[in-house]
Formats: sequence, C-alpha cells, structure tokens
Amino acid sequence: MLTEFKKARGEMLTGEVRNQVDQIWNAFWSGGVSNPLSVIEQITYLLFIKRLDDLHTLEESKAATLNIPMERRIFPEGNDDQGRPYADLRWSRFKNFEARAMMDVVAERVFPFLRQMGEEGSSYGQHMKDARLGFSNAALLAKTVDMLDKIPMEDRDTKGDLYEYMLGKIASAGTNGQFRTPRHLIRLMVEMMRPTPEDVICDPAVGTCGFLVAAGEYLRDNRPELFRDERLRKHFHSGMFHGFDFDPTMLRIGSMNMTLHGVDSPDISYRDSLAQEHDADAGRYSLILANPPFAGSLDYEVTAKDLQQIVKTKKTELLFLALFLRLLKTGGRAAVVVPDGVLFGSSKAHQELRKLLVEKHKLEGVLKLPSGVFRPYAGVSTAVLLFTKTGVGGTDHVWFYDMQADGYSLDDKRNALLPDDRQGTAPQTPLSEDEHAKNNLPDALGRWLRRDEGERDNPRTAQSFCVAKDEIAATGTYDLSLNRYKVVEHEEQTHTKPTDIVAELRKVETEISEGLATLEAMLG
Repeated sequence: MLTEFKKARGEMLTGEVRNQVDQIWNAFWSGGVSNPLSVIEQITYLLFIKRLDDLHTLEESKAATLNIPMERRIFPEGNDDQGRPYADLRWSRFKNFEARAMMDVVAERVFPFLRQMGEEGSSYGQHMKDARLGFSNAALLAKTVDMLDKIPMEDRDTKGDLYEYMLGKIASAGTNGQFRTPRHLIRLMVEMMRPTPEDVICDPAVGTCGFLVAAGEYLRDNRPELFRDERLRKHFHSGMFHGFDFDPTMLRIGSMNMTLHGVDSPDISYRDSLAQEHDADAGRYSLILANPPFAGSLDYEVTAKDLQQIVKTKKTELLFLALFLRLLKTGGRAAVVVPDGVLFGSSKAHQELRKLLVEKHKLEGVLKLPSGVFRPYAGVSTAVLLFTKTGVGGTDHVWFYDMQADGYSLDDKRNALLPDDRQGTAPQTPLSEDEHAKNNLPDALGRWLRRDEGERDNPRTAQSFCVAKDEIAATGTYDLSLNRYKVVEHEEQTHTKPTDIVAELRKVETEISEGLATLEAMLG
C-alpha cells in the first residue's frame, strides 16, 4: 500500500524557525537585495560555506578518533598567499568576527576560495565558478550569518524543509516563479510513477530540482530498505539522480536543494538539453519526471540533430518530448507536463509525435490539469503525459482523467481551499464529496493505480475513462484532447409549450385591458 510522503515541504518547521527565515528574508529586502532569486542565491552560498565547514569538522573528528591523517582536507593548513590563516575561512571561525572583519574575510577570502574550488573542478564547488557576494552591507551579512547559525541544521528533514520554505518565497514573491512547479502536483506525478531503488531518474529541465527531491523523499518513505543495501545506497547517493539546466543560478540552488535533502553526489550539471547532442546518455534513464519550458521556438541550426531526426520542428515543447524518448532506455517511463496544444495541435510535427507515442511506444495516460494550476505565472492549459518507451508499440487503451481541482483556488492568489490534512494525494481520512470537489488528487492517483481493474468500464461521462488505441488512431490526427472523447451529461429541462405561453400572455393582456377600462371609468 502506498503511503503519502510523511509531510508536505515546510510542515515540519516550527513557528520559531519560520520566523527566523522570515527575518533573514526581510533583512535582505531592507538591505537592498530585492530580487527573491538573488536572496535565495546568496543564502545558498552561505549554506554551502557552512556545509564545507561541517564536512571539514567531520573529517577532523574521524581522523582524531581513528588516529589517522585526514583523508579529505577542504581547508588547507597554514596561510593563504596574503598571509591569512585558511582556518579564518571556516564558518565556525568567522561567524564570531566583528561585522566589518567578517565582511572582509567573506568577500575577499571565502568567495575567491569558492571560485577556485569551482575552477579546479571540485565536486563540492562545481557550480561556484562565478560565485560573488551580492551585497556590501556588513551588518546584513553578520545578521544573516548569525540567524543561519541559530537554525538547527543537524536533521535532514529540517534542512530540507528549511530550503523548501525559502524556495516557496520565490513563488510567493511573484518573481521567477516559473522555476517552481507546485509541489503537490510534483508529488502526484512521482507517486503515479512509483520510483524504485533501481531507477535512474532524470529531469532535463531541472530548475530547483523539485522532481528529483520528491522522488528521493518518496523512496525514503516507501522503500527504506534500500538504505540497508550497500549497492542500492551507493546508487541512491551517486547514480540515481540526474538533472540538467543552462542557468548557473538554478544549478547552484538545485544542487543545494538536493544536498540539504540528503543526496550526497547527484549529477546536477550544465547542459542546454535541446542544443547539445545526446549520444553519451541516449537510452540511459529509466524514469523521466519533468515540466519543461513551453511556447518557445528554436532555429533548426541550434537544435540538436538527433532530436530533429525524431521530429522535425522548432517548437520547444515538441523537442522536449523527442528528447525524453531519446534519453529513456527501452522500458523506461515518463510523467511530463505538456501544454494542451501538444494534445491536439494540427501541424505535421504535432501529429507525427502523437502517432509516434501511440504506435511506436506505450502511451498510458493523459491527466488533464485545471487551467489555473500555474497561476499567477502562466494561465496556459496543460496536461501530464504518462508513457513508456518500447520502440515496438504496446498502446492498448489510454487512460484519461479530467482533473478539475487541486486543492487551491485557480486564480492568481492560489489560496488553499482545504486544511493541510485534507490536501495532497493522501489526506488523513477519505475526502467527502464536497472535499473531493476541491481536491481531486487522491482520486486521480487511486484511479490511475487501478486503471487495469475496472477503469475501462467507466462511461465517457465519468471523471476518468479509457479510450482504445484504435479509436484514437481513427481520428486520423491521433487527437489526445480529453474533450474529443468525453461525453457531457446534460440535465433534462422541462419547457412550457409555446401554445401555453401564448395563452398565458393573452390572459395577462386581457387582465391589463380590463384594468385600464376600470381605471378610465373611475376617472371619467
């Protein structure tokens, strides 16, 4: 039996910790750092610096306990080329400095040290090549270091929740929110795919690593036995998770998100997924989870040739689907968000790609999402495609689900419509009919998992139903829009006969005439 993730991100944070994070955020804003993405980037740098010191301290303790030399020394012994002790670069040391001295050592010593680590290709510093302290207010730095130092960071759940809470502020601030897919939708997609300890998971448009983090949390909660197996544990930490992006800021933030959620060495790397050839990792991944950017258009000259061989198009949403098929191994599965146009677009490329999914691979499901789920950043209508790469067909029936509510208002405010314990895919107790009308996620997940046990018998008027492959092919365009197949029930309306209406009007007209005649007689 599947279990819900033990918590939604941020639930475990105490009010005190939330208040401390809010204070840090407000301190940045009052200190002149107003772009929320810049705030989270600067906090990421500081958390990274703190983590380096924690790792170094751990190595020191290990060496002292076993009476052996340190295996992995992050901070060198002695002084740097300007005579400053390398020990001053450690969080545990400079956190006690006076504000001005702290600013000097962090800006002039620590950040160049981070950039050097990045240039040398250190696994710790691979995304730190252009790291810069983004503010010049010494008091703000001292205040931020002091508040971060007070937040309990020993527990993985607390660290992960802390970072997710801060990432949520990017979205709530209304800037760069396109980088964040709603977490409850991510968890739904992850639970529909049910990752396994053997999976090799990829998100080619990784952003803040939301899908990869959720997949890792799912495995921790549902398959804890993997951590008792040395091979599977090593795979989880260094072979399972892969994410690509061409925004260095996103790579830094995503890497830190994975680190704070307890994944030691994920592959979060720079790549323009649509422009670079994929020979090195074609057929490498067993699971793809993604919400790639929509509505873009690329010139043929800058698009990877191996993708153009799958589908000749400039549309990024179609190129990403081609990319997923290229990256998946045979038998690999995918849950990916697409704009509605992919489902019914009339261009040759649209039709060819739909035909490819239906005829050459196994298209299993189309989950129609409410049109407001990505507000306030985008109002585009979307769906989730669920498929398996086979290369030899396999589509039998395609499962359709018409999601009408996700637990939040579908306007720009996206306010919660239900309490926290009634949200998500597995509320504490089954939802009532009224609650289901506000949160379809548990129903969608349950029906998907039972799609071979009765869903095919559902009438086309139901919220979910199955359509045979032959019927989809018979459209000629391989149309995958839910409305093409859904039957809308209309309540029977009883209308008055026209003759009765005319008779009623004549009766009213006679009464008015008689009333006027009486009034004239009285006045005369």
